[in-house]
Amino acid sequence: MKVKNFSLITFGFILITTLSCTNSSKNTEEKSTESEGAYSLVNDSTKVSFTAYKTTGKVPVAGEFTKINISNTSAGETSLDAMNGAQFSIPVSSLFTNDPTGTRDPKILASFFEVLNNTALISGVFKVADDKTCSADVTLNGNTVNIPLAYTSENDTRFSFDGVMNLEDWDALDAVASLNKACEALHTGMDGVSKTWSEVAVHGEVLLMKN
Repeated sequence: MKVKNFSLITFGFILITTLSCTNSSKNTEEKSTESEGAYSLVNDSTKVSFTAYKTTGKVPVAGEFTKINISNTSAGETSLDAMNGAQFSIPVSSLFTNDPTGTRDPKILASFFEVLNNTALISGVFKVADDKTCSADVTLNGNTVNIPLAYTSENDTRFSFDGVMNLEDWDALDAVASLNKACEALHTGMDGVSKTWSEVAVHGEVLLMKN
């Protein structure tokens, strides 16, 4: 009788242990699946703006692009992973500087962008390095140049990026000179010198969601 009881106890222990291991393995698999692709980009959430400068006093002129096409996105374990490799394409025709006269945007398009090669789009790829620093390969005037991007985040889902483009790096100084000529009077400061800076500050905003 004692031997029989021992066998039942042993069988029960083995059964409990087996079920416990099975459930633990299942839970681990579920958690692993849930952790994959935890973040993804929210469609139509990306915003791109810029600040150009005029006169020797470096007076800022702000603007934005109202249309940004994003492609080649995928979910990532972290928010930065979800953004890595994302491609962007910006129609320059979506330029908007909020000029009340309505003359600035057509002048920029005609005197700057149309002087460049392949003027319809500004395109590029967003990159995240192993050390979590960010940058973007920006293609303009037939040239591709990488610009570093500093970033801040809110709740790891809302990101702001800032960088600086020197248009000389894209061989775009002829276009800068063309714009300065078209805006000569407006870009002349108190010193009587007309100047359009080749330096442009760029700002981007991205929203992600937790899956």
